Amino acid sequence: MKLLLIEDNATMQATLRRSFERRGMQVVGCEDGNRALALWQASLPDVVLLDLSLPGLDGLEVLSQARAAGLATPVIVLTARGAVGDRILGLNTGADDYMPKPFDLDELEARVRALVRRSSPTEPTWNGGPGPAWCGMQVDKDSGAVYLNGQAMELAPRELALLTALLGKPGYAIAKERLFELVFPGESQVQPEAIEVVAYRLRKKIAHTGAQLVTLRGLGYLLKADT
Repeated sequence: MKLLLIEDNATMQATLRRSFERRGMQVVGCEDGNRALALWQASLPDVVLLDLSLPGLDGLEVLSQARAAGLATPVIVLTARGAVGDRILGLNTGADDYMPKPFDLDELEARVRALVRRSSPTEPTWNGGPGPAWCGMQVDKDSGAVYLNGQAMELAPRELALLTALLGKPGYAIAKERLFELVFPGESQVQPEAIEVVAYRLRKKIAHTGAQLVTLRGLGYLLKADT
């Protein structure tokens, strides 16, 4: 995994570079807003970590120009600007996530990896018949049912839609917004928080399967096996 770290604080940049390289990632550093866009285009990173207060060109302008140029790389904004208005402005400009300084390095790593994973397809890739089994659960693409050790699970339609989406990529985080689209297709009158109710009910129904439905704050949901 390659990260582009756009951060003008030398100490912060060195700390983050050392931390991520120890975790097996490649880090390309940049401390100037004027150079950031060209380096972004040249390095083809998997994730960009972007500070907002940069010399030469503000981080929000870097992000705006990158999106206008068609660069779709996931971006996590790292900044001391902690006000809600600044966060909303960053997200509206095209950021995928936002972490105010100071932050926990383990949480930052988890968010980096989740951003990479959630850019993968979320739907199952099999074409009919039974899909791959996971923790004893298996989706039958023809009927749309989910089977647990060969027995059809009793699930409400929205619980079934959520579980089917998660079983398409077990162990990978799927954005709450994407899951909402799959569980409530075309239902614009439904509040986004409704997906949390479905997740709560599904979590109880799969508690005995050896799988856990995990909520990742600010990211979405994933299925993981009990350990």
